[in-house]
Amino acid sequence: MAPAQGHFSDQSDGTDSTDSAEGGSVPPAFRSAVDALRSARLRPELEVEPTRPPKRLAPHAYALEAAVVDGEDDLADGRLVLLHDPAGHEAWQGAFRLVTLVRAELEPEMASDPLLPEVCWSWLTGALEARGLSYGEAGGTVTRAGSHYFGALGARRPATQIEIRASWTPREGRGGVPDTAAHLMAWGDLLCQIAGLPPSGAADAAVVTLPQRRGPQVQ
Repeated sequence: MAPAQGHFSDQSDGTDSTDSAEGGSVPPAFRSAVDALRSARLRPELEVEPTRPPKRLAPHAYALEAAVVDGEDDLADGRLVLLHDPAGHEAWQGAFRLVTLVRAELEPEMASDPLLPEVCWSWLTGALEARGLSYGEAGGTVTRAGSHYFGALGARRPATQIEIRASWTPREGRGGVPDTAAHLMAWGDLLCQIAGLPPSGAADAAVVTLPQRRGPQVQ
């Protein structure tokens, strides 16, 4: 994954297209939303690049993947997908939808906290609200999975992975375009928080983060 150096990577390898999934023209609102994603300024620990989007979830889609990197270790990683249906979508209650997968590996003593799923979900909603973003129809799951190693792998410590799958509808602004750059920055805040990084500013000093080991890679 190519480093974004605090902003969205320009590398695409053919996956950075804004072509329609239906082969038609790209609506101006969707093109503007994608351009805003590319302009977002993120923390330098984040490495971000476009990836191939799903083709059947909406007429138009754009996707990126990211990792929180510390030296050679990926502390957390995730994927964010922007969907657009110009005709609107009843379940979304809007014309745009953001879908995400975020995951990281946690220390066992932290992963045993019974309130961990609720805390992780509050990190998502809190990241959006901290940036003053309006959104609706948010839903998702928080999954905690543990691994124990045996035989030839018995020397490895038990590992616990936390995974957040979520989607929400960003409220549209001028020209019917949501502030996708701000939503991406909020998502980056979530990714850094689940990675256990310290807050980036004094205003976030009360935020609780979790320690972790090397995280998994998004497939």
